Amino acid sequence: MQASTDMILDLLKGIGLKAMYENYQPLAEEAERDGITHVDYLKQLLQLEFERRHQARIDRLQKQALIPRDKLLRDFEVSRVPGLSRSVLNRLAEGEFIDRCENILIFGNPGTGKTHLGIALSREWCLRGRKVLYKTAAELVQELMIAKQALTLNNLIKKLDCFEVLVIDDISYTLCDRQEADALFVLLSKRYEQRSIVVTSNLVFSQWNQIFKDEMTTAAAIDRLVHHATILELNAPESYRVAQAKEKKRVFEQTKNKALSEGVTMQET
Repeated sequence: MQASTDMILDLLKGIGLKAMYENYQPLAEEAERDGITHVDYLKQLLQLEFERRHQARIDRLQKQALIPRDKLLRDFEVSRVPGLSRSVLNRLAEGEFIDRCENILIFGNPGTGKTHLGIALSREWCLRGRKVLYKTAAELVQELMIAKQALTLNNLIKKLDCFEVLVIDDISYTLCDRQEADALFVLLSKRYEQRSIVVTSNLVFSQWNQIFKDEMTTAAAIDRLVHHATILELNAPESYRVAQAKEKKRVFEQTKNKALSEGVTMQET
């Protein structure tokens, strides 16, 4: 009996069924003790292995996505943005637009939550098993130019094509020269109706000639992005960071006044 058990464990370990290998004996003892059928026992082992592999894939997708920090969708204060609803964000988080190769364009003034949304949605898509890549526009343009100079631009674009969603954050900060603009335009054109793009920008479309340098290229880039797109305008009355600073100051003043009334001195940090 022990020889058979050892052989089974060796086989499970050899073919990489880690969860089944680790739980084979504990579950076998439990099944024998509680009278669990061999079918239910096998089902439990397979469920554990499925969950382990699913989590490993999620972890791998999040690592590949290069998400810079942990921002959660539930922490985004929808109430600060007129016209934006939680249901819209939840629908986008589901990722059905990805199957249709559609885009998301997020506009707003600095500090209104564009990057927060880009990061949080990227994380949600990874959790749903989607292949996502998050890049700032500056990082992406730099990589495109290095590839162009090395005559490997097409290879880089094919590599990026492996990702179902390409998130380009802060495109407004990338004031490209003509070669940079052309490389970025080639990428946008290649992904048009083939893969999804998410763009965040401080600049409205009428200012995008600052990015692409001439009216024709600007119009063509906008046309490709907008054709199948959901546009989110984060018209918050003030920056989230400004609002946070005001709230921090309000809490400090409230605490200080209470402390003073009790004879305690406080210093703002």
